[in-house]
Amino acid sequence: MTELEKLQTQLRACRHCEGMLEPRPVVHGNPGAPILQVSQAPGKKVHETGIPFNDASGRRLRQDWYQISDAQFYDPDLFYITSMGHCYPGKGKTGDKKPPRCCFDLWTRREIELKPGTRMMLVIGREAASRLFPKREFTELVFQDQEYDGIPCYVLPHPSPLNVRWFRMHPEFETQRMPVIREKLHQVLREAGQTGSGSPGADPGTTMTDRKEAEAVSTGSV
Repeated sequence: MTELEKLQTQLRACRHCEGMLEPRPVVHGNPGAPILQVSQAPGKKVHETGIPFNDASGRRLRQDWYQISDAQFYDPDLFYITSMGHCYPGKGKTGDKKPPRCCFDLWTRREIELKPGTRMMLVIGREAASRLFPKREFTELVFQDQEYDGIPCYVLPHPSPLNVRWFRMHPEFETQRMPVIREKLHQVLREAGQTGSGSPGADPGTTMTDRKEAEAVSTGSV
């Protein structure tokens, strides 16, 4: 078991915020996944299902922005998905509450540090960006390529349907900036043996490792 896998086991058992929120840590991804996605915190639907981005925001992210299949996005050998808070923080006055700082300090920072083989980081939303790039202006982060500990990093606005004002102010994100980020993402997927439009006929329940092993058996290489 790797150090990251040990950390994941501890994270799943975390009850640090019990009393402040209902603990149900969402953890997804294998240590060798080339794409590391970091966002704010699970929403209520994600909290109920335990599946990250299993909501309207996720559909926009996968289908419109990334233009990949659900099977690819949820393949733990391709995407390691984490967030500033691993549990649903509850409802605030104008949306969900911000995740407690302790979750980032206890878990997320260490996940990123222990994650080997990351080829690309995708940072979703202002809250995640502010913790990884403190004192940096959010829109500037979005429209410029970044690096985090030497890893190519791309900051995206949150795809929530409620995030209307930012998109009205920056329509060029979806027409100009997102195509550039998407091509970088598809390049990583191609190098991992995938294509940007998804694997035809792939079973959403199978991982990249499952498919590689099946291909190896069919060609007699194992």
